[in-house]
Amino acid sequence: MNTTTNSLTRTFLGPIALVAPAFAFAQVDTSNWKCESCPFDEGYRAEYDAGATYVGEDGAIRYGNATGYDDKGGYANVDGHGHYSSDGYQLDWMIEDLGLDSRVFELDGGRQGTFGFHVGYRELPYRQFDTTRTVFNPSTSDTLTLPDSWVPAGLTTEMTQLSSSLRRQTIDSDRQIISVGADWKPARAFRLYADFQRQNRDGIDIKGGSSYTQASLLPRWIDYETDQIDAGLQYGTDRASLTLAFYGSYFNNKNPSLTWDIPFTSAPGPGQYQMAMAPDSDFQQISLSGAYRFTQWDTIVAFNAASGSGEQDESLLPYTNDPGIGADALPVNSLDGDVDTANYALTVTARPLPKGRIKFAYRYDERENNTPQSSWNRVITDLFVSGDIEQNIPYSFERSTISLSGELVVWKGIRLSAGGERKEIDRDFQEVAEHTIDAGWGQARWRPLAWLDLRIKGGAEERDIDRYDESVAISLGQNPLLRKYNLAYRYRSYGELIASITPVDSSLSLGTTFLYADDRYNKSLLGMTDSKEVRATADLNWAFSANSSLYLAVGYEDIDALQLGSEQFDVWDWSAKHDDTFNLFGVGFHWHEADGKYDIRFDYNRSDGETTVDVFSVSGGQSRLPDLTSTLDTASIEATYRWSDRVDATLDLRYEKFDVDDYALVSPSTMPTVLTLDANPYDYDVWALGIGIRYRFGGGEITLAD
Repeated sequence: MNTTTNSLTRTFLGPIALVAPAFAFAQVDTSNWKCESCPFDEGYRAEYDAGATYVGEDGAIRYGNATGYDDKGGYANVDGHGHYSSDGYQLDWMIEDLGLDSRVFELDGGRQGTFGFHVGYRELPYRQFDTTRTVFNPSTSDTLTLPDSWVPAGLTTEMTQLSSSLRRQTIDSDRQIISVGADWKPARAFRLYADFQRQNRDGIDIKGGSSYTQASLLPRWIDYETDQIDAGLQYGTDRASLTLAFYGSYFNNKNPSLTWDIPFTSAPGPGQYQMAMAPDSDFQQISLSGAYRFTQWDTIVAFNAASGSGEQDESLLPYTNDPGIGADALPVNSLDGDVDTANYALTVTARPLPKGRIKFAYRYDERENNTPQSSWNRVITDLFVSGDIEQNIPYSFERSTISLSGELVVWKGIRLSAGGERKEIDRDFQEVAEHTIDAGWGQARWRPLAWLDLRIKGGAEERDIDRYDESVAISLGQNPLLRKYNLAYRYRSYGELIASITPVDSSLSLGTTFLYADDRYNKSLLGMTDSKEVRATADLNWAFSANSSLYLAVGYEDIDALQLGSEQFDVWDWSAKHDDTFNLFGVGFHWHEADGKYDIRFDYNRSDGETTVDVFSVSGGQSRLPDLTSTLDTASIEATYRWSDRVDATLDLRYEKFDVDDYALVSPSTMPTVLTLDANPYDYDVWALGIGIRYRFGGGEITLAD
């Protein structure tokens, strides 16, 4: 079943949407035109689907991720959509997966050109693991306790009560989204709109909690609430459009901290650790965006200006909950976090030649962190006071981007385009204060025949830095020769070939792509030094009869990367070569009877991935980490039988097999100093059979105006 989502966030998409009226509005006055044979949709029509699905296997919780089919057994379900229209008023509704944890309801209505409203509700299940086990008992939503019989030990292999204390704990969560919105046009050129969305997420996820040399994976209870407000005033004419908008986001964490009993042998004290979770925060932004169309060269100028502010003032936890350590009092009771943002953008597109067009764009983004700095004397993992006075770092940045591109039809069937971009970034308190990115690309498109379309594209990008400040790395206890891949010098080059064959008199069509990209970090002595990507795809579509079609799709991608490191805090003495390979194969068939009585669709897809990491060490020689592999097979058959003009019978059979090898998922006693949750790699195959009845209600006829 497909899900349709109405996006409520318009603030950031506003500048794009505002350009559209400049293209769409013609310079003709149509106010006195009279429609004498226009079709108008009147009356009510609806379509309902009711049925049941049976899932035939246990242990496939991932199959229920985003679908709700997370357990063996039967599921009743109802889908439907309807439309009502009368005298210019209209109402549309839609329900989907009503009997599942992925249910959706949407209601839209209003009068064309006057007002409109929207009400929506949806749920989204996230299912991760059902094989996980833990020794912790959640006594309250923010506290994890150990059994009364628990005996702490220094290593997991010495925990005598470990096996008997493990209990099953599913790792999953559910998201509920409520949305309401309305718009009103008080005049032809003006439109007011306001949208509100509340999103709740609750359930269990995994959080790591550590001491100095030991760690535990904790089943943390999460309870998030996020409100979003999107409102504005729009003005639009045939040539111009303008929008003044407000956007607000308000996040509330109902469990702002986590406390848990210490399962390992620890120093005398309260026997518990505590850490803060994501703090409450809010963000507001005001934006002004617009566009204007000039007759000269068919030029369109669009702009956007936005100013925002984010705040975070959650109360801080103490350095430690152990009074015996003798920690200092906190310098402040809350962070008083304050970040201001500014965004400005200008875009100009024009057609100075009948067969040529150009585009100029400029964008400036600023993040100014006004959070006050304080001096902190930290406690290291609830064991001892660090003694080193440190300050919190308010990171800020400025980023500007300027680009120019153009396209020209140089000859019949040949189209050339090229462009360039320069990006400058200034940062505070980081290893690289300034860096620039210069990029250029070119593309040639050739249609030598009506059924053949060839495109070749290539480009290069250089990221240069003014200076890598090694003192920052030294202050953080890092090797000064190490270069972070997102801050280091990089030269990227790439090429892409796209071909499409669609013969006019043939039932066959073929498309293929090939991409090669090379990233080189030539000035990095340690860290990422090289990365290559090769990707190829091909798809074939064959309509071998008027009511039958077949498709075939294949894909391949390979990503190699080389990393250098140092065991001795000096020049490189070990290397790791990463190789990620992905393959995709898909085939499908669709057939329907000429009179529409029968309709059958079959789809099969297989995707697999493999990651290998070969390590070479001067001290240890050649070695290899265990391979990471995954294989996913999915198949489905959908059949429809039309009993009458109003009634259909449906049959849906689905199969999924997923197999993963992941050496990071181990039992609680595998690693002596890490107490895990015993999550097993995915290894399941599951089938689901669904039957249903579809009923169409109402005439749904479109009548002509008198």
